[in-house]
Amino acid sequence: MLREIRPAIVLVIALTVITGLLYPLAITGIAGVVFPSEAQGSLIERDGKVVGSALIGQEFATERYFHGRPSATTAPDPQDSTKTVPKPYNAANSGGSNLGPTNKALIDRVGADVEKLKKENPSAAVPIDLVTTSGSGLDPDISPEAALFQVPRIAKARNLSEDRIRQLVSENIEGPVAGLIGEPHVNVLALNLALDRAAPK
Repeated sequence: MLREIRPAIVLVIALTVITGLLYPLAITGIAGVVFPSEAQGSLIERDGKVVGSALIGQEFATERYFHGRPSATTAPDPQDSTKTVPKPYNAANSGGSNLGPTNKALIDRVGADVEKLKKENPSAAVPIDLVTTSGSGLDPDISPEAALFQVPRIAKARNLSEDRIRQLVSENIEGPVAGLIGEPHVNVLALNLALDRAAPK
C-alpha cells in the first residue's frame, strides 16, 4: 500500500514545484527581459510619478479631458457590504454589466448617454464606444472617431483651436498590433497627458 501511495505523493510534490514555482518564475524572468515595461504593468509616468497604466482605463470627468468608454465595474457599498455601488475602472472587480440588448436599464442608460453627447457635439454621430461598456470594464482605449467627437468640447474648455486638438489625436492613434490584430485606437490616458503638455492646466 505504501509503495503505491509514495509515487503519487512524490508526483504531486514534483508537479507542484514545477508548475507552481519554477514555471511562473521562469516566465516572469523571461517577460522581464523581453517585455520589461509590460511585465511591470505598462505604467505611465509624469514628472517621475506614476499616473496610471496603459492597460487599465481611468475616469476623466471634467470637460477639459478626453473621456473613455463607460465602465460597468462596481465596488462593495461601504454602508452595506451585501450591496455594490458603481466604481468605474475598478481593477479588483473586472467585468461587464451582463445586461442584454433588450434590458430596459441598459436601453435607458445608453439613450441618456446618447442624448447628453448629442448636446456636446450636435453635428456628429455619436460613436458607439462612447456609450457602450467593454467586457472587462477596464478598456483604456477608444476609437479615433470617439476621440475626434470630443474635440469641440475640449477646444472650448481649454481655449485651444480644434485643429490643434485634432492634431494631438492623430499623433496618438495606435495601429493594430503587428499591423494585423485589432483596430486603430487611442489610449485615453496617453492622449490626456499629451493634451496637458500642449495646454497646461
